[in-house]
Amino acid sequence: MSTAATPPKVPTGSSGDQFPTDRLAAAYRTMLVARATDERCLSLQRQGRIGFYVPLSGQEAAQVGSAVALESADWVFPAYRELAVALVRGVPLGAILDQLFANGRDRTKGRQMPNHFGFRDQNFVVASSPIGTQITQAVGAAMAARRRRDPIATIAYFGDGATSSNDFHAGLNFAGVYRTPTIFFCQNNGWAISLPRERQTRSPTLAEKAASYGFPGVVVDGNDLEAVYAAVRDARARAVAGEGPTLIEAQVYRFGAHSTSDDPRRYRSDAQVEAARKRDPVHLLKDRLVAAGLLDDARDAQWWEEARAEVARAVESAEGAPPVDPMSFLDDVFAEPTPRLRAERSALEGLVRDGLLKP
Repeated sequence: MSTAATPPKVPTGSSGDQFPTDRLAAAYRTMLVARATDERCLSLQRQGRIGFYVPLSGQEAAQVGSAVALESADWVFPAYRELAVALVRGVPLGAILDQLFANGRDRTKGRQMPNHFGFRDQNFVVASSPIGTQITQAVGAAMAARRRRDPIATIAYFGDGATSSNDFHAGLNFAGVYRTPTIFFCQNNGWAISLPRERQTRSPTLAEKAASYGFPGVVVDGNDLEAVYAAVRDARARAVAGEGPTLIEAQVYRFGAHSTSDDPRRYRSDAQVEAARKRDPVHLLKDRLVAAGLLDDARDAQWWEEARAEVARAVESAEGAPPVDPMSFLDDVFAEPTPRLRAERSALEGLVRDGLLKP
């Protein structure tokens, strides 16, 4: 790593001996589940069965590779596209689908937009819609951890668009001054919704912006699972050793829309997307496993079938779950309900009991 004006770029495949070989197949299968979830959830949204979805196809290696490099005690501050990170952290796929359907098992009790999930047991903070706010949150949590002498790091995930936000500057400046144990993981997927990367900044890379704040920036091929793993592992080692933060720019490509509210055909060509698909991270890792003798076409087809079956079971369970308890909207405001809240709950229960309000 370097604080030079042009950050070093980790060559594709240069870190193959650094990734835990025994986890390569598991990482690939996680990427398959993430891709299969994308396929199904896009269909569910178009059918009106869920209201909104944010796809991640094309970014699986960046997410899985980075998440594997973390420790369970580290804290993750996601944007809203980090489904694969959640899977690596041990979040059950069913819990993610429960949030997308906002059913009675949804940990956020139907109060968040789909894809804005969070899981306390996995130190995975609830995502926020405003661009870049998780960056400053990750820095504050890292500062608190250092004061408590917790030997952990925090990681903030964000896209290239967030590098134009106020929170990006404020967060990185604070982290640089106070040398917080923070990893800034930018998934540069080429588009801030419809704004191309080259119209957003004149910087040759996004990673080199770290030099302005006094810490290293690294460019990595985000389609290379092993290279991403190495970059994040090294950044984490620096963080917990008290050497301060690192900005990592994982260069990827967003195959799909920004969200199901976006039509990417209005601002980019099919030919551009097809060119990017030649470096599909799922296919690249498959080729790596085949070359290593760890996978063949028959087993790959079986793993795809199992991934899609896992998603189908999670969807069926989430769609068949009971709705959110209407009383829950009075919860979580105060540790102990106030007299006013108790009275409102009693009145609401009466409406439900009398059939005037249906759950």
